[in-house]
Amino acid sequence: MATNHNPALGRRFVIGVPYTWLIVFFFLPFLILLYISFVDMGNDIHPFKPIWDEATGVLQLKYENYTSIFRSGEDGVLFNTLYVEAYARSLWYALCTAVLCLVIGYPFAYFIARSPASVRPALLMMVMLPFWTSFLLRVYAWKGILGDQGVVNQTLMFLGITQEPIQMLYTNVSMLVGMTYVYLPFMILPLYANLVKMDFRLLEAAYDLGTTPFKAFWLVTVPLSKAGIIAGFMLVFIPSVGEFVIPSLLGGPENIMIGRVVWDEMFTSNNWPRASALAVVMIALFIVPLAIYYHYTGDPADGKK
Repeated sequence: MATNHNPALGRRFVIGVPYTWLIVFFFLPFLILLYISFVDMGNDIHPFKPIWDEATGVLQLKYENYTSIFRSGEDGVLFNTLYVEAYARSLWYALCTAVLCLVIGYPFAYFIARSPASVRPALLMMVMLPFWTSFLLRVYAWKGILGDQGVVNQTLMFLGITQEPIQMLYTNVSMLVGMTYVYLPFMILPLYANLVKMDFRLLEAAYDLGTTPFKAFWLVTVPLSKAGIIAGFMLVFIPSVGEFVIPSLLGGPENIMIGRVVWDEMFTSNNWPRASALAVVMIALFIVPLAIYYHYTGDPADGKK
């Protein structure tokens, strides 16, 4: 019995599911943030005030929520150091975390991809095993490892390497260690997915042509894994910029990142419009460069369909 299939309907459904997900869980919340960022709360306790004046028919948008991020309100000094430094510090720590995850994760992903097929599921399970434990508990565990009476200091003093505890907790190092540990699987998994599909006979051909192992790796393996590197880098870099828990638990008072600033503005100062404006600017720091990148590096064939 013949059945009628509609490929176009199935294609629309498959494409529509992720688009629906993005609209519901990204675009609509972003519109709410954007709306609040132009609200003038005044002395009210709720931020959902109308921005449309029915009497005059004019939009009443408070642009100061954005301009005050980069300009001090009293003396008019450009680049308010509190917010700009928080953005710069967040971008710097996120970049360092992504680079560390790439340096550590690439050998892991390469080793798993070159392992026998029967062993790969067990190795991937070990990579994903930390996800079975609470994120908060894993971060708290590092406080016990890096503390003055933690495992590392106790081991160093037991071996006679140091005579007193080394200050490791609440420093730049402890924060980077925690962020690298938490986001490392997000680098390994896309790299593995890319490397496992690579034809390793290309390396054999490079060796036959007299190429050294390092040169073959740099000229063959790295270019072929470019998509995995970019995907892993973005998966680590983007959430690291807005990270709040790890800097609060492992970082010091000088490691204030933009996530903590947004939290303080929203819950301590009760300034939801300012917090929303900070969040919108942070999202723009991701979306604009990504859009420009994919515009110039996208597949030319996509525009011909």
